[in-house]
Amino acid sequence: MDKIQIRQLRRRDFITLLGGAAAAWPLAARGQQQAMPVIGYLTTGSPESDAVPFLAAFRQGLGEIGYVEGRNVAIEHCWAEFQMDRLPEMAGDLVRRPVTAIAAIGGTPTALVAKAATSAIPVVFYLGVDPVEFGLVASLNRPGGNMTGVAALQANLVAKRVELLHELVSKAAVVALLINPANRYSETEARVAQDAASSLGLQLQVLSASNARDFDAVFGTLADLRADMLLVSADLFLHSRREEIV
Repeated sequence: MDKIQIRQLRRRDFITLLGGAAAAWPLAARGQQQAMPVIGYLTTGSPESDAVPFLAAFRQGLGEIGYVEGRNVAIEHCWAEFQMDRLPEMAGDLVRRPVTAIAAIGGTPTALVAKAATSAIPVVFYLGVDPVEFGLVASLNRPGGNMTGVAALQANLVAKRVELLHELVSKAAVVALLINPANRYSETEARVAQDAASSLGLQLQVLSASNARDFDAVFGTLADLRADMLLVSADLFLHSRREEIV
């Protein structure tokens, strides 16, 4: 199993890299077993969201090592449309098909669902967290099993974001952090943000939203808190509501 790659790149660059990994790893070994290998593209996003450019980058990664959708590889698209409870069923469908490989796009939730769905089909993931910490792989150098991918290890960036906000609003006393509790990474993010806020003498208030109803309620709570700053978790669901947040 290839070691987990750690990069500091734009997210689109990660997905391009992931496309190449998804093809090079399982398809080279298994491509002769069927006329056209199939990659399951499992994502928390929707066809109407800005997740679409990531799909384009994924196709670019495939193309860079000679795989073109419809010509010598097929992609089975599974869009959860930010409804996390749909992921297990879609992952199960991919396993029953079965696909040649699964590309788990959308962070920790998608990778965890893919891991739970199969121990046989190769899974390539993109994460902003330590995959060892979340039990996805045994180690970064020797992942073992059927999981590999790219990790950005963004926890340190959370502390930096708190520091930057403090520099921008030096008189601030209260900072709110909006997380999606359905994303397991949110616990780590909240812990790191709390440590950073405490070190700067700030009070951190954590707000949660994992669906549209929760999201609507957040703004009322935010007004009551009279927070000076709002920090939004790196989560696809929350990112999909960015226009409402801004």
